[in-house]
Amino acid sequence: MTAARALERVVVTTDFHSAFETAGSMLAHLHQVRPTSLIADCGDFFEGSGYYRLAGGAIERSVLATLYDVLAPGNHGWPHHFEPELHPLTVCANVIDEATGQPLFRRLRTFRICGRRVAVTAVIGPDAFLDIPAPQREGQLVTDPVRALRELILAHHHEADSWLLLSHSGFEQDLGLAAECAFLDVIFAGHCHSNNYAPQPIGDTLVVKGGELGAGFALAEPVGAGWAAHTCTFPEGTTVPPRDLAPVTRQIAALRRKLAAPLGNTTERYRGSVPDRHAVLTDIATRLHTGLGAEAVILNDTVLRPRKLGALLTLGDLLAIEPFANQLVHARVPDPYLHDPNSLIANLTQRVGPLVTTPDPLPNGLRGVLTTEFLAQNFLGGRTHQAGFSLGQAVRHILTNSPPPDMKGHS
Repeated sequence: MTAARALERVVVTTDFHSAFETAGSMLAHLHQVRPTSLIADCGDFFEGSGYYRLAGGAIERSVLATLYDVLAPGNHGWPHHFEPELHPLTVCANVIDEATGQPLFRRLRTFRICGRRVAVTAVIGPDAFLDIPAPQREGQLVTDPVRALRELILAHHHEADSWLLLSHSGFEQDLGLAAECAFLDVIFAGHCHSNNYAPQPIGDTLVVKGGELGAGFALAEPVGAGWAAHTCTFPEGTTVPPRDLAPVTRQIAALRRKLAAPLGNTTERYRGSVPDRHAVLTDIATRLHTGLGAEAVILNDTVLRPRKLGALLTLGDLLAIEPFANQLVHARVPDPYLHDPNSLIANLTQRVGPLVTTPDPLPNGLRGVLTTEFLAQNFLGGRTHQAGFSLGQAVRHILTNSPPPDMKGHS
């Protein structure tokens, strides 16, 4: 139970993705409302900008440990939730150790809000769990969220008056969870990056999602015998950093200066625009296939993020467009797809979204492709060897006409 603060409401962020470039209002507001608000996050607080790439999660860790009470783990930044500062804050009901069957995190925490005993738990969707890089989840298993939640309520129903769920599954999946788990009062959604924020009632359960990338939050509070929920944006003008985060604020400012470093003139095609990521990846795949001799290339659109470019491409621009440090590797095509490339593309598209493939269509009998290490390890037959350069290098070459990546190691 939380006794030191008189909690009146729950404030929940999601999919922040290290967006510290515009996080002043978020940090100031969370600090301001914390004395009377339970602060929670639905996952993916880490990864997604140059701030994470340069600081390795130190800023995110400090913010979460200082301002937040309870966290759901997301597929981005999964290993950070096992760190000593964050593991005690993290809850999740449906991930277990493969060898022992024991939960990897506490399954719930209980808080008192407006006199009610409120249980807060979390789940990660099976699809989101499979989006975690395979080496990071080795020896771990995800279980069915509905079954895990039903087992939890049976074991702990006497300990709480209300049940809140932090879900890193996707809004549509959370509507299904609400229908199957009517004992939940509010489901806070994450992971989906959709435009559906609701709140949407399913029976007596509300499903709601805050704005991503630090744009807003979801708020829920007891009303009568039930709960009310809605979405909010962080108030503009509240950017005075809290004293508790003064070291973090200085670190953000120092990194902002580093991220302003110029990398070259932006090519006319992309200057003054938000580059279409499919077009950028098509340019890259064509270069890799025709200019550098790769037999075939497969890249997924979601590996890049939108960013408006000026006359100069900066380090911050590049790390915002390609924030996940993807290495390009040669990968095996799984045996069932050797003579059925259409099924391979259909399966990958279902899992990771739109693809760029070169050649298009892929030929029958294809045994290897050039792709990202993420796709190779998670959805293909594993990598055979590295290509010797990163996706970020290839993006920089396309956006600035800089010298092409060093192809040492390519074959």
